[in-house]
Amino acid sequence: MTLGAFLAFLAVRGRTSVERSEELEQRLREANNKLEDFQLQVNDHFDQTSQLVHNLTESYKEVHEYLSNSALRLSSQDIGRQMLKAGSGKLKDNDEKLQDIEPPRDWAPKEPGAKGTLAEDYGLEKEAHESS
Repeated sequence: MTLGAFLAFLAVRGRTSVERSEELEQRLREANNKLEDFQLQVNDHFDQTSQLVHNLTESYKEVHEYLSNSALRLSSQDIGRQMLKAGSGKLKDNDEKLQDIEPPRDWAPKEPGAKGTLAEDYGLEKEAHESS
């Protein structure tokens, strides 16, 4: 009798683990399907976003060309030339000014031969003497 109960227990337990495995496999398939659907939605989203940004860029170019052509047609020649120069992206006088930039000089009052406030080791000697 004990042996029968034990065999019945194993049969029920074995069937339960098979059912559990099937249930887990079903859940895994559903999760994979949801993941694939989500990935497709993400891809569609980025494809559409890319297309919309491209359309926006093309629209911007068309508006810019329209305004430029209208301004050239409706304004004086001098203004048209200025607009063309402004749209070239070149720096005029600023390039020369940027080349002449120097690091800051130490103009703080000091004794001749003394280190200025911009020196890397300014003030370190005092701290070294005080800690000794």
